[in-house]
Amino acid sequence: MTHTVSLLFGVHAHQPVGNFPEVLEDAHFRCYRPFIHTLHRFPEFRFAIHFSGWLLDWLLERYPEDMALLKEMVARGQVELFGAGDTEPVLAVIPYRDRVGQVKALSDKLDRSLGQRPEGAWLTERVWEATVVPALADSDIGYVTVDDYHFLCAGKPMEALNGYFTTEEDGRRLDLFPISEALRYRIPFSAAPDAVAYLESLAKEPGEHAAAIYFDDIEKFGIWPETYQWVYEKGWLTDFIQGVLKSPLLRTDHFRDYHRQAKTRGVVYLPTTSYIEMNEWTLPAREANEYADLVQESKNAGRFDRHKAFLRGGMWKNFLSRYPESNWMHKRMLQLSARFDALPEKQKTAALRRDLYEAQANDAYWHGLFGGLYLPHLRRAVYRAIVALERELDRQQPRPALERADLDLDGVEEVFLHNDILQAVVAEDGAAAVRELDAYALTHNFGDTLRRQPEHYHRKIQLQESSHQHKLWEEGIVSAHDRVSFKHVITPADLAVDDYGRALFLDCLWHEGEAAQPVRDYAPEERHKESALEYRSPGFKLHKVYGLEGNRLAVAYHFHEKARHGLTTEINLAMPSCDGPAGRYIHQGDVPCGFGQELELAAMTELILEDDVMGGKLILRCNRPARLVARPHFTVSQSEAGFEKIMQAVTLSLSWAPGAHQRQVEISLEVVGHRHG
Repeated sequence: MTHTVSLLFGVHAHQPVGNFPEVLEDAHFRCYRPFIHTLHRFPEFRFAIHFSGWLLDWLLERYPEDMALLKEMVARGQVELFGAGDTEPVLAVIPYRDRVGQVKALSDKLDRSLGQRPEGAWLTERVWEATVVPALADSDIGYVTVDDYHFLCAGKPMEALNGYFTTEEDGRRLDLFPISEALRYRIPFSAAPDAVAYLESLAKEPGEHAAAIYFDDIEKFGIWPETYQWVYEKGWLTDFIQGVLKSPLLRTDHFRDYHRQAKTRGVVYLPTTSYIEMNEWTLPAREANEYADLVQESKNAGRFDRHKAFLRGGMWKNFLSRYPESNWMHKRMLQLSARFDALPEKQKTAALRRDLYEAQANDAYWHGLFGGLYLPHLRRAVYRAIVALERELDRQQPRPALERADLDLDGVEEVFLHNDILQAVVAEDGAAAVRELDAYALTHNFGDTLRRQPEHYHRKIQLQESSHQHKLWEEGIVSAHDRVSFKHVITPADLAVDDYGRALFLDCLWHEGEAAQPVRDYAPEERHKESALEYRSPGFKLHKVYGLEGNRLAVAYHFHEKARHGLTTEINLAMPSCDGPAGRYIHQGDVPCGFGQELELAAMTELILEDDVMGGKLILRCNRPARLVARPHFTVSQSEAGFEKIMQAVTLSLSWAPGAHQRQVEISLEVVGHRHG
């Protein structure tokens, strides 16, 4: 008797909120369009697809003819649509109310635009926590896909993972499909006949209705290195589809149909985890290196397949404790979610909800081979939503001009000083520096930069392991997980680690010929006023005062003894143009250079930073001439394109020699401009 296996084939299409238009265009022409057009030629090949809501909106607006083709495939029963959170949040790190709102928002959108309401959902980055079950069930989602690795970590044997299982939480049921890692690594990287042959090998044993479950990023079909030529020009996708359709052992099914026809394989409770590579990326550098060594030792000894369930690594929320900048964004988002939720229902407009959901988009919160924490334009998109939402919430329900809270749960209070134009957030950690400077008209945070810290992939750079990549298959291409390449030349200086978070107005005092000493003992004065913050350094008797006046942040330093010290303050400014051609310095009417170059001025009293991308400018003024050194601040990141240097901010160092400041220095930052559109 011939036994068949049901191929449950799904792909996930996503672009981060705020990604560059040219990146989206390239992704569409190299991946989304050819994939849809290829599959359209084979109506009998059933598959599932998930589009994140922001990408779907963009495709519907820009390429309605391709989306009409997809809608036709839905109508003829070829395509099953999968849901998720609308802006692709990690559901486990947003409140229950927003989980339900996000999932229902995308389900409504799919029903409205493509004619089908989803029964299943894609879990962002396959991040599983049992706490997401109630929200998914309450959003009319019956099943989700997670990795088979999740099940192995729960003690399930690999041979049992050819169907779906059931879990529950707080009285709600959810069914779980285990995605095959063996298929993820074969499709589309091994030769098409080999992938089909592997699928056929799963149909050997009689028994329950067996499924081969694949659900992975569609970007592997055209965007990853070499894949466009491999998948479309060399015909891999067509060969694979035809091979599956011709096989008497294989049939393509929808998840929803299989879910109705087959019985659950039983109850399961999964641990908090994600896919195995993510569990390495979440760890700090030293621990990630130790984990990678442990995995490699297990592979070398031939034990990895048996032991990988017990080599768990970290979990996704580690990114929030590992990167203070990610944690701060997250806690700001939660702060505004609570304020939005407290509004009367009639005031919860679609625009406010859209900004809240965009602030929850996952990409800017994490970093690994993928993830966008290191990408300023993706963090900027999150902050655009945060600042815009806060501006509108303040208009509807004004808050005090000065508030204190330990928002990021680090044991240090932050002071929020704001008016209806600007907001300065000062961390009272002894440095009394500005960690966030928001311009409401520009919907921009000038404090949105990233410190340099150790990363586990620095070891690969230092060892120059570019020749150590390998292919798993005799005929095929290298997956991005195994590829080691260099987009830029990386030097040891590029890997230097910051000993303090990047901020505005980080101060040092110094004597001629001596190393500068950071001021880390500022204590808040009790005389905080509605428009000013005051700090005093007992050791040097230095008084520091912040004030907001309209569109101007002023900082004044007062020395309460004879000026024996030189003063240097460092101002890190996130400028949207970074090292592109649209950002420039203007000094005394001239343009000495762009933000990507170094600039030194011996006696500066005014400097303009003009940014076309931002649509505005900053005017820096000093009451006494300062020596200015401006440099671009770069970090080293990794992506599927290779190791690369990314400009995060401009770093301005302003210095006054002993005696030159005459016991008082005043600095101001004036914000000019308004975002259009």
